[in-house]
Amino acid sequence: MDYSKFISKHSKARNPSSIRNLMPYMNRKDMISLGAGQPNPETFPFESFTMTLKNGQVIDMDPQRFRQCLSYDATAGFAPLVDWLKQLQQTEHQPPVPVDLAIGAGSQDLLTKGLEMMIDPGDAVLVEDPVYTGALAFLHTQPCDLVGVPTDNGGLIPEKLEELLANWPASNPHGKQDQPRPRALYTTPTGSNPTGLSISEDRKRQIYAICQKFDIMILEDDAYYYLQFAETRIPSYLSMDVDGRVLRCDSMSKIVSSGLRLGWVTGPKELIERMNMHTMTTNLQPAGLSQLVTFEVLNQWGIDGFFSHVKRVSAFYREKRDLFVDSLNKYMKGRADWEVPTAGMFVWLKLHGVTDSYDLVMNNALKKKVVAIPGDAFMPMGNKTSYIRVSFSNVSKEQMDEALVRLAQVLDEVQSA
Repeated sequence: MDYSKFISKHSKARNPSSIRNLMPYMNRKDMISLGAGQPNPETFPFESFTMTLKNGQVIDMDPQRFRQCLSYDATAGFAPLVDWLKQLQQTEHQPPVPVDLAIGAGSQDLLTKGLEMMIDPGDAVLVEDPVYTGALAFLHTQPCDLVGVPTDNGGLIPEKLEELLANWPASNPHGKQDQPRPRALYTTPTGSNPTGLSISEDRKRQIYAICQKFDIMILEDDAYYYLQFAETRIPSYLSMDVDGRVLRCDSMSKIVSSGLRLGWVTGPKELIERMNMHTMTTNLQPAGLSQLVTFEVLNQWGIDGFFSHVKRVSAFYREKRDLFVDSLNKYMKGRADWEVPTAGMFVWLKLHGVTDSYDLVMNNALKKKVVAIPGDAFMPMGNKTSYIRVSFSNVSKEQMDEALVRLAQVLDEVQSA
């Protein structure tokens, strides 16, 4: 594929850092480095690092790796962790074409760099409607127009995507007849934030074929991929990417620790290199200690141990989901509609008799001491909506019941007013 058409002028203007390009050589034992201004680790107050896992296992950090991760290191990430994650991607997704991989400060860091790389002033960008608010907040800072693709209880609707692209520019919701057809689709296909819904393999293949037809890059933001509740995970876009048109973001936040701020991006080498150049000019590299902590745990587990761990994590959230749906059935029937999520942490509630959920939450729900996220936060065009996003990840059964009792009271009071 010719990736030049997908790379923005702003991204193309970035050049590799001469110092950063030499970084891999500076950690070689056979090299004497008079190069970069590396602080001398002898001055650092840290001697060693030991951590205890919840199963009682004690991990003593390898002294040489610990020393390396206290200093500046490679832009794309700590090499042993990069290699481990590459093995994971090959095992889980088996990408049909060669791919590269880089680590970032969480998938949010990577997805914003990926989006910025593909956006020129005046571009239109395809997003799901509704769309993840973190991506939406970033995209609103970019010189682009957002084009929402309708969704239903199966996620993004392939027929609507094809109709939109085939009829462009007449279908352009912004009415700009001279605006080029979108080149990129941003999607959260698994346990979508906010809807909690997942796109089936059949739909994914339809969407991928449409993106082939209209030459669209897919940014697959899949933070909830390993939180699927079925025994068999739905295959990723990366696993069916025969062209090299998928840039996939994964995250440790939902399965190891959100505070580590560690994610990874997988995709065409040409695009990963561009994103690395962005990192060179901003945060230089992902945090060394976060990478080392993650690597030591993953290295102890191995690939099979990792799969066992995520199976336990998904089972934990599946049980939470079941308890929450039970509470919804008790207290919200007749007051709201919802789809039961098959992955993730969220339920997307359509409230009866409500046209502006922001007003309801801010002026009514908070007074009853219950918090939900108003749906307008996820609307590409910022329109008012009757939806709210609720999460079951960090509440007990008792709190679920009490929160929904309070929300039911809010709805009853509003509808009787």
